[in-house]
Amino acid sequence: MHEYDDAVLNCFLENQLKLLPEKVAENIDEAEAFLEECMAVVVDSVDEVWDYFDEEGVDLDGQDKEEILDAPEVFDIGDGRYLIVES
Repeated sequence: MHEYDDAVLNCFLENQLKLLPEKVAENIDEAEAFLEECMAVVVDSVDEVWDYFDEEGVDLDGQDKEEILDAPEVFDIGDGRYLIVES
C-alpha cells in the first residue's frame, strides 16, 4: 500500500481537475483512496518523472524534461517532489 502525506493529498485535491473532467475526491480520505486505486507514485525530481515515463514506454523524443511536467498526469507538489497519476 502507498502512503501519501498531506502535501501530496492536498496537491491532488486542489489540482485534480487538471487531469479529470470532474472531481473524484472531496476530502483527504477520498483523495488517498483514489490515489491508491490508481497506484499513483511520488517521485523526488524532474529526472525521476522523466525516468518514470521512459520506463512506461512513453515516447519522449523531441521533449525536454521541463515539457514533461506539463503532462496532465504530473502534479507539482511544490516541495521538489512530483505526483504522477495515471487515471
